[in-house]
Amino acid sequence: MKETVYLLLILLFTISCQRNEIVKTHGIAYLEKREKLIFVNKSNKNDTINIFGQPSTKGMTNDNLWIYIERTMTKGKMFKLGRNYLTKNNVLVLEFDKYGILKKKELSSIEDMKKLTFAKNITENEIRKENFVYSFLSSVRQKMQTQRKD
Repeated sequence: MKETVYLLLILLFTISCQRNEIVKTHGIAYLEKREKLIFVNKSNKNDTINIFGQPSTKGMTNDNLWIYIERTMTKGKMFKLGRNYLTKNNVLVLEFDKYGILKKKELSSIEDMKKLTFAKNITENEIRKENFVYSFLSSVRQKMQTQRKD
């Protein structure tokens, strides 16, 4: 009797689990396909806005640098305990000239980003060191002045 109850519980658990993947997309969907619709030295900013919409990010110092992002997360299988994992992470960087004509386009995928290497050096922050010394000395001075008043 207990075996049938356990079997029914396991059966109910496996049936109630969703078999379809849950996909969450952030940014522009199907960025790889849309990227093929614009051409260097032919397309302009208006064509780009019609295909992609407004850019996710524009360059900080250059308004002619547009960045579009596509990020897709998928829930893991039962063995991964439902954790999210990254399936797509595409970034499209478009650079326009002063007339609004596309001069350069670069699509980076998740495989390209895995190849990036980062420097191991650590940058020293001189301002923070001075602020620490200044704050330490000022607190010592403040303590000395409070002791004089007593």
